[in-house]
Amino acid sequence: MLELGDSRFWNILDRAVGRENAATAARAFEEPASVSVRLNPAKVSSDFAKAHFGKDIAQVPWCQSGYFLEDRPRFTLDPLFHAGCYYVQDSSAMYVGSIFRNILNKLEGLGRPVRVLDLCAAPGGKTTDLAASLRLKFGDGFMLVANEVMRGRASILAENVTLWGDANVVVTSADPKAFAKMEGFFDVILADVPCSGEGMFRKDPKALEDWSEDVVALCASRQKRILGDAWPALRAGGFLIYSTCTFEAAENEENVDWIAAELGAEIMECEMFRGIFRTSNGGALLVPGFVKGEGQFAALLHKTSVSSSWNSKGFRPDDSMLWIPESIRKDAGSLAWLRPLRIGIPLGARKGNDFVPSADLALAADESIMQDIHNFKYFRAEVDESTALQFLHRDNIFVEGYPKGYLLICFQGHPLGFVKNLGNRWNSLLPHGRRIRMDIEKTES
Repeated sequence: MLELGDSRFWNILDRAVGRENAATAARAFEEPASVSVRLNPAKVSSDFAKAHFGKDIAQVPWCQSGYFLEDRPRFTLDPLFHAGCYYVQDSSAMYVGSIFRNILNKLEGLGRPVRVLDLCAAPGGKTTDLAASLRLKFGDGFMLVANEVMRGRASILAENVTLWGDANVVVTSADPKAFAKMEGFFDVILADVPCSGEGMFRKDPKALEDWSEDVVALCASRQKRILGDAWPALRAGGFLIYSTCTFEAAENEENVDWIAAELGAEIMECEMFRGIFRTSNGGALLVPGFVKGEGQFAALLHKTSVSSSWNSKGFRPDDSMLWIPESIRKDAGSLAWLRPLRIGIPLGARKGNDFVPSADLALAADESIMQDIHNFKYFRAEVDESTALQFLHRDNIFVEGYPKGYLLICFQGHPLGFVKNLGNRWNSLLPHGRRIRMDIEKTES
């Protein structure tokens, strides 16, 4: 088992940042991890951060919507966390979003929606970051496919995407080789590949316990397979963002060189910020002690090899109870064969003469979707924090003074979910799997 005092651990840091910097990095691994969040610009403004988390916060240098917090709140007991107003994400992981934003201008003028694939997307931090950037730049003119091969992790991904509320994000659970037949379909692929996890040793003791040279070699080989399988899906002239949370050159620089030489790509230099190390081939390495977050490697490549275009069958999904932006309906239909876990925003279901709204509908970032449902009437019920937590805990709640029918439960103006007011009680439409499981009575942070 590897330990922080182990000579092998020091060798890892020595290889990553050099002998004179290794001591600084090693000390950082003994310190508490930083806490950071990224706001959802579709649901809150930049003023939200200081108003909600306090004035003693600092912006993440490479992410305008990212903030360091002084301490770690009990996020589970914050209704606005469940409303998708922000995502809890390590600041180093946000650096990938910075690389992505720097290439968005190169994706203008395609004459169709921009298509992006987040290949290994769970739990969803980078997915929601990409979605926010695409939304700000292109409005409805994009489709982001967030994929996770492991079914259990894919469910977590789908839940986090649902909380974020963007209808242009599709969630799939497929092996990367499944995308090979979609030749030339995507303009950008983010491959945040599984790795030996050295950069997460401070946060993830299991990564420390499981580490070995054999694991590094296995990860490097698996990463090549993942990249080779998905490479045909990237159009000629498209961009690959490759990232890991390891310091190992075999999984980082050497794999980037392999992509360039064997798959056909030009390595592009990443934008540097204070504390970030530039690797030998233009990639970026973030190391605790030099940045506040955890370990992260990222590189940007421009595809030079030729790809033909995938011929979509032009299938249009049945959207009678599913809201899909008009701009991406054809592209979204092209993914039907992958059996997406999430596509568009589920509206609800007809039961006799009644329309029962979907719990996901309440979390849609674009509330106008609810206005577009024929004959669907609902009222907003603004509740206090205690009642909001009881709703999220799926307790029995009831507040007098509201008309019968469907009520949209809101906290500080942000929707949390629906109840049906029967006059003497409210029936919750919150899914059991989405409920808070911890004791909500102990609300002290």
